[in-house]
Amino acid sequence: MENSKDNRSFRWFNIALISFTAVWGLNNVVNNFANQGLVVIVSWILIMLLYFIPYTLMVGQLGSTFREAEGGVSSWMKELSNSRLAYFAAWTYWVVHVPYLAQKPQTILIGFSWMFKNNGSFVNQTPSYVVQGLSLIIFLAFVWMASKGVTTLNRIGSIAGIAMFIMSILFIILGISAPFITHSAIATAHMDQFSTYMPKFNFNYFTTISMLVFAVGGAEKISPYVNKTRNPAKEFPLGMILLAIMVAISAILGSFAMGMIFDAQHIPNDLMANGSYTAFQILGNQFHVGNTLTWIYAFANILANSAALAISIDAPLRILLNDADSNYVPAFLTRKNTKGIAYNGYKLTAILVSIIIIVPALGIGGMNDLYNWLMNLNSIVMPMRYLWVFVAYMLLMKQINNYKSDYVFVKNTKVGFGFGLWCFIFTAFACILGVIPKADFAANPTSWWFQLALNIITPFALIILGLILPVIARRNQNKLD
Repeated sequence: MENSKDNRSFRWFNIALISFTAVWGLNNVVNNFANQGLVVIVSWILIMLLYFIPYTLMVGQLGSTFREAEGGVSSWMKELSNSRLAYFAAWTYWVVHVPYLAQKPQTILIGFSWMFKNNGSFVNQTPSYVVQGLSLIIFLAFVWMASKGVTTLNRIGSIAGIAMFIMSILFIILGISAPFITHSAIATAHMDQFSTYMPKFNFNYFTTISMLVFAVGGAEKISPYVNKTRNPAKEFPLGMILLAIMVAISAILGSFAMGMIFDAQHIPNDLMANGSYTAFQILGNQFHVGNTLTWIYAFANILANSAALAISIDAPLRILLNDADSNYVPAFLTRKNTKGIAYNGYKLTAILVSIIIIVPALGIGGMNDLYNWLMNLNSIVMPMRYLWVFVAYMLLMKQINNYKSDYVFVKNTKVGFGFGLWCFIFTAFACILGVIPKADFAANPTSWWFQLALNIITPFALIILGLILPVIARRNQNKLD
């Protein structure tokens, strides 16, 4: 009884706070402001109501239903369908991290540029092939460290994550208060007019939705906490609603602060790469603390991204290989060394990420365009893993009589299935339209077409590779037989 009580110690506000730290960050504000300007405020409200809240509540029911499952979405799929779909869910979760891993070394380099030079000139002035060469070296170094079982970065990353969270809150407070305390000018005109915030729901607008989905995705991280909540049926949804409110407030106020610091009508091309640093630099000057805020943010960002890089090399691969079915994953990928490391899996990761680091540098002109492209590529492929969450939820609705859960999102299974289908279609829609490059076609048509080709080829290549591995696995099985 004591253990049961201990396991049920979380309250609704604990759930909200823990989830907020895991899901949200300042870069979500910066990246989406870079894509949409101040109209992103209305977009945030819509995405919270139409997508984020039902998404988190669906995850809550799945997590509660399969409380003993350790493999996340792949375990859910295995319980609800078969090993084949479970494999594809695990494969998707791993493979979507490939562009993510390719982008992280750039982020680390940018952090060092601001830390030692107090500017982002490295992004704008360094040839892309030089940057990508350095990025490749950094990535391979982290692959080597991860293969040695380095765990220190995990703890460092947790500390840096808390620091990044504090800096995000500080940014909102300072950004909104600066014009009133320091009497600094507001960068964006007509911020007092409603029309400034209204999106034009045209094709260009819809191509930017994938970045919003990318920002609020990852709710499956929350699933382990469902069964640690006191009275999950009442307190978990309350915690999720509070989470959505906290994210919405942070997103809206953060975007509002961005509009005060940067002109939403003339957004700098390097805002995704340098926006957060430049913002802290501007705020530091306005509050007469120099580059102190920028330096602290750069240091925390380097540590957080270093930890994220090391963890993201190892953790998704473990999900794919630790409980791998030999009918779908070739034995050579699961083979481990004396330290329990699947070294061939690491090699496959290294090859795929290296390709995505090197190839784009051949056709995308500058480092800044390269950074923006990789960030947008992540917004296309990363949400692909969320599709399996909604498939799992729809399957659960079809088999609801076979399972028990302490928390239920909606009692009507048809309504629940409808929510799952809506979120699936919305996510797929965002991913498909996200392939359209955000770069200026007129400025560099060749680069625009090259980015479009890569945006289409990359997801398909990764999917095809996922289809090939089971074929190789079956051939190996037949040889053994």
